[in-house]
Amino acid sequence: MIKEEHEASVLGAPPPASPVVLTIPPPASPVAPTVINIRSETSVPDHVVWSLFNTVFMNYCCLGSIAFAYSVKSRDRKMVGDVIGAQTYALTAKCLNIFALVLGIILTVMFIILSPRLQ
Repeated sequence: MIKEEHEASVLGAPPPASPVVLTIPPPASPVAPTVINIRSETSVPDHVVWSLFNTVFMNYCCLGSIAFAYSVKSRDRKMVGDVIGAQTYALTAKCLNIFALVLGIILTVMFIILSPRLQ
C-alpha cells in the first residue's frame, strides 16, 4: 500500500456533503407597495432656459428679464400644484420670449447692416 493511501484509510474518508436548504419565513404582515400618481397635466413647460438665454444675450428693453421672472413664477405655481396659474405664467413667458428673440434678431441685423455706414 502507498503511504498516501494508508493515511487516507486511517483518517477516514470525509463525510458526504449535505445540501444546504435555506428557508425564508413569510413576512409577519403583508407589505403594501407605495404608489405615487403623477398627473400628466402637471407637465407645463415653464421656458426657464429660453428666458435665461434671452436675459443673458438678447435683453433689449429688459424683455428677457421679465420673461425670466414669469418663467420662475410658472415653475413655482407648478410646484404648488396650481396648473392653471402655471399655464398662464408660462404662456406670458413664451410670448415675451418670442418677442424678445424677434426684436433681438432684428436689432442685431440692423446693427450689422448700419455699422459700416456710420464709420
